[in-house]
Order: sequence, then structure tokens, then C-alpha cells
Amino acid sequence: MPRTSPRTGRGPAAAACALLLLLAAAATGCSSDAQPAAIPTAGPAPEGPLGNRIGPLFVDNTDGMRACTAAVVHSRSRNLLITAAHCAAPGGTPLDGLVFAPGYRGQRAPYGSWPITEVLVDPRWGSDESEGYDVAFLLVGPLNGRQIEDTMGAYTLATGLGFGLDVTVTGYPNSAASPITCEGRTTSRSTTQQRFDCAGFTNGTSGSPWVTAQGQVVGVIGGYQQGGNSPEVSYSVVFGDRLADLYRQAGG
Repeated sequence: MPRTSPRTGRGPAAAACALLLLLAAAATGCSSDAQPAAIPTAGPAPEGPLGNRIGPLFVDNTDGMRACTAAVVHSRSRNLLITAAHCAAPGGTPLDGLVFAPGYRGQRAPYGSWPITEVLVDPRWGSDESEGYDVAFLLVGPLNGRQIEDTMGAYTLATGLGFGLDVTVTGYPNSAASPITCEGRTTSRSTTQQRFDCAGFTNGTSGSPWVTAQGQVVGVIGGYQQGGNSPEVSYSVVFGDRLADLYRQAGG
């Protein structure tokens, strides 16, 4: 399913429509040398604390447009999410009004709707959306006096682990009432890009975390082709030194 990137039009209304259409586009993957795709697990993602650290991002509120997927990662301030930069800063401009709904299922947000207060991306992401920097960290405002990590727990973030990692990827397709989840192994596309083969990761799954059995996030759907252009193969930026620097700036 090809990704679209509308960038035409002038004025506030046209810009808003283009931006929402951009957010709605898929984070998927495609390659002429694609390996046989894995089959995603039917039904919702794991119901325990780990699965509930993942949720969709919405524009304005949970009645608004559903955009991408994000996940809670540990930080000193206990208020940090990770997603793809093209979700949170399309064209290099951070979005206002995003909210996060961890554990979202069946049009319900059982753990509340958490406001995003700040978007952090590598300055090299920029207006040309350089694929090697397609990762964003989001600072989350408190809800009912609590930080999100204190409520939901958090994954850890790991860099420099290389390829060939067994991971579970969970994402929120815009067309589905519940998330999908799939297990597989990461492979190399290049020195800066990694891939994950599994069908079903369609519109809305940009930013989906790649999580090891140790609870480490080692990738998010994005990067090459902004995650890819078909549902069977997805991509991520390789998590290395430059991401570690951004994570430290975000308070990790």
C-alpha cells in the first residue's frame, strides 16, 4: 500500500488537511528481495503491563484523527515516549496537540489520554526528512498528578546491539479496533537501516516499537521509505550513537 506525502496547498486549512493526510499514511515496508513474511498474531497485543506501554497517537483528542503508534521508554523524569519523527515532526516541524492513549482498545482509552508537551528530533531530520534520523522522543504531561512511567511502567532503550535480534513488534493500524503484534528477527538493510518482515503493518503503525524479550526497544517503524511502502516488510533506523545522543538530550 503506497505511502502518500501530500505537500501542496496554501493557507491554514490546506496545511492542516495535508498534515493530517501525512500522519495517516502507513508505516510499512517493501523490497524486491523481500523474505517470506511472518504472520501477525490475531487479536489484540499482550494485555499485561508490557503491551499497555504501547498506544496510538491522536490529533487533539481520542475522538480526533488517529495517527501513529508510540511507546513509553524510561527516562529520569519518567515522562518519555518514542515514535517515528515523520509522525511527530513532518517536514521538520513538531506537531502541536498530540495525545497518547496507552493500551487503547475498541475505541476506549482505559489508561487515559496523555498530552504531549514537547517533541524532540535530531536537527538533521530537517525539512528534507533524512531517513537516518526518523526517530522522535515525546515528552508527556502528567495525568491526575502522575507521570506516565509511574502509571504504565516503561521499556528501556538499547543502542549498538546490531542485527539478528529477536523482537516483538506491536502497532495500531488505523483500520483496526485493536493493535496487532508479531514476532520476528531483525535483519540489515544498510549500516543505518534495519528491517523486520511481517504482514499486516498498515496505516497507523509508524512508530511501532521493536521490543526484545528483555524489554529493550531497539527500533521503531520508520526510516527507509518512512517505514516502507507495503505491509509485509517494515524498516527502522539502526539505534546507534546518534540516537543515544538524542535520548540523553530528551532526559533518558
